[in-house]
Amino acid sequence: MRRTASLATALVALALTLAACGGSTESGTTTPTSDDPGALTLYNAQHEDLMAEMVDAFTTQTGIKVNVRNGSDLEMANQIVAEGDASPADVFATENSPGMTLVDSKGGFAPIEQATIDQVPAAYRPSDGHWVGFAARATVLVYNTKDVPESELPASIMDLADPKWKGKVGYSPTGADFQAIVSAVLALKGEAATKAWLEGLKANGVAFQGNSTVMKAVNDGQVPVGIIYHYYWYKDQAEAGDNSSNTKLHFFRNQDPGAFTSVSGAGVLASSKHPAEAQKFVEFLTSEKGQQVLADSTALEYTVASDVPANAALEPLADLQAPTVDPSKLNSQMVTTMMQDAGIL
Repeated sequence: MRRTASLATALVALALTLAACGGSTESGTTTPTSDDPGALTLYNAQHEDLMAEMVDAFTTQTGIKVNVRNGSDLEMANQIVAEGDASPADVFATENSPGMTLVDSKGGFAPIEQATIDQVPAAYRPSDGHWVGFAARATVLVYNTKDVPESELPASIMDLADPKWKGKVGYSPTGADFQAIVSAVLALKGEAATKAWLEGLKANGVAFQGNSTVMKAVNDGQVPVGIIYHYYWYKDQAEAGDNSSNTKLHFFRNQDPGAFTSVSGAGVLASSKHPAEAQKFVEFLTSEKGQQVLADSTALEYTVASDVPANAALEPLADLQAPTVDPSKLNSQMVTTMMQDAGIL
């Protein structure tokens, strides 16, 4: 009961914040850029409104201006690889880690300074120290409480490949979010099991464009359950609940692939023209001040560094019982191929 009351209080407080700022969408808003030729250039694939807040706080603290170019994880990762040493980017930040792994595999990152690495627990950064995590999002199953009793929810995300779920599962296969989840399934279960799961999901699932659309489809009764990241539900609940009022979240826990926690990463480009300032920016993202900006924002993603607690509305990160997945081992290229072979992409 205390947990329920705490959640309700936190969501009410957050609703006031969201109302004041007008909320946000999956695509976010355009982040202002600087005309200063000495400014940092950030290739950003994180939510634009969140990164705008963090950039503003960084500039206020350091006086260093930041040009921001926004795009999707793999779009920007492939652009950095194609640009090579001629890339104007100083820093790359993502929603999910496979984009970071792609750039790292091509030698695109400079080592992160040790003081920054020390701010981030090992679970949220690669062992090679070429980039670090600064936020996280939890995989969840959103379900319509009128259509599916809690007792009939699957014990594992792998169970969604069972024919009993035919026509009942919503998901967004074209987004980096879902592809990161598939990467985790591959890392934890291997190629054969992932192939079978994707084929089952293709047979059972209903594809939508974006996590918010999946959640709304579940809320409206188009499908009973859907695979999303946690914060879409929490943000909608904090606003008015229009797209989530008939739903709840199911956390798989027990180190299941469905309890995967995806890491948002940041790294300094080896070709950066402003390496010292770029290192300061990544250090800020993972610092107490930067993590507090995240915790106080309407993004509702998890803080992961400098021991800063996440927003009180969220299910505690430690209670999610997420599986151990090395973020540097999530293979976007292989996952894309497997999803294409299964007919999902």
